[in-house]
Amino acid sequence: MILAAAQLAHAQTPKLSVHWEELTGPDFVTAIHQSQSTCILPIGIMEKHGPHLPIGSDLINARYAAIHAAQQSYAVVFPEYYFGQISEARHEPGTVSYSRDLQLALLQATTDEMSRNGCKKILIVNGHGGNTSLLPYFAQSQLDKPHDYVVYLFSQRTPTSGGPKKKSTNDQHAGESETSKLMITRPDLVHPERATQESGADQHHLNLPEGVYTGIWWYASFPDHYAGDGSVATHELGEYQMKWWVDSVTKSLIAIKADDVSLKLQNEFYEKSRHPLDTKQ
Repeated sequence: MILAAAQLAHAQTPKLSVHWEELTGPDFVTAIHQSQSTCILPIGIMEKHGPHLPIGSDLINARYAAIHAAQQSYAVVFPEYYFGQISEARHEPGTVSYSRDLQLALLQATTDEMSRNGCKKILIVNGHGGNTSLLPYFAQSQLDKPHDYVVYLFSQRTPTSGGPKKKSTNDQHAGESETSKLMITRPDLVHPERATQESGADQHHLNLPEGVYTGIWWYASFPDHYAGDGSVATHELGEYQMKWWVDSVTKSLIAIKADDVSLKLQNEFYEKSRHPLDTKQ
């Protein structure tokens, strides 16, 4: 009888949503405890994705990976966040591009607020290639002053090997892989028949020595904000890559929950930074 009552009580206990915005106040408290104070901040962007994919593709895919991973290893997932770096697409319709100062200030304020609400381990899941310099810099800058939480970053979106053989060699923005993933996350928003309406080939408008960087490089190569061939995308490739992404984020969550060293080292670093002359040489 006791076992049956316990099983019934467990069955009647509502399953907590992983979505921050869907939790009630009391459920949020329970969720933070259940997640071991681990939260996910999936970051996308608003930018053109060729002629055939939605403007919010990166946001959609990053949230899909984060939400499905959090359902496997419970974590609280922050609402839609698209305040990243996308200066190179300001000429395209639908792009939402914030200043560099606002990007960093808003991201810091967001992680600070997440921490104030109990998130002491924050995993940023990046869905946008244009953030690959911004986000590591942000994570590194957490050493500038003391924080009572740790920022982790997972920025991989596509496996380096395995899965169905790809048909294209240039597979960057709105190309074969990204289009295939959208076929899994939001197939209703994919228009493969439009993928050949624009060219995703490198236009090679710049001729600079290797190792020389300039901010206009992306526009010089891909002025239509399309790099690849979305017309060759397949459901099979998308299924493989999204499963890899979800599994990778899940493994990251498990490791982060078990990590009891990063915050200790961070605090040790903060203390030593106050008295650098006392640091043993």
